[in-house]
Amino acid sequence: MASKVLYKVFVYGTLKKGEPNHHWFSKSTDGYHKFLYNAQTKEKYPLIIGTRYNVPFILHSPGNGHNARGEVYEVDNKVLSDLDILEDHPNYYIREEYEVENIDTKSRKTEKVWIYMIKAFRKELLNQTFYENYSNFGEHGLKYVPRYLREKNYNHRTEILTEEK
Repeated sequence: MASKVLYKVFVYGTLKKGEPNHHWFSKSTDGYHKFLYNAQTKEKYPLIIGTRYNVPFILHSPGNGHNARGEVYEVDNKVLSDLDILEDHPNYYIREEYEVENIDTKSRKTEKVWIYMIKAFRKELLNQTFYENYSNFGEHGLKYVPRYLREKNYNHRTEILTEEK
């Protein structure tokens, strides 16, 4: 029997434990996922809450913002494919490998994991508040609006993306 290919994914927003989209890890009943550790990005990036739907994003602007905190999961192809659907990779978020630090250990071991970021974003988004850690229940008071509650014809991508990718 061939061994299953596994990937490590860092999540920082609505996919974390207790957050509105965490159930996407279990969307495929025969998919595999496992929480590994709490982490933060090795490099600083701006983590913002944007659009009228209060969606958390990491913008690919290295050196700006904070070392964003999140969780690292081990997932198989099926779960990774489901996460790609949620994040609309590669059309909206871009999934690439970046270094994170394990903040659950004293050694703070680093490793490369997959992270979904927005790369072709409107530069004025860098004027928004940057967060170190996201929670839908945070002091910011910005509640995430799930897809099923959003206006059908409204395209929030125009608030985030530039024309070029």
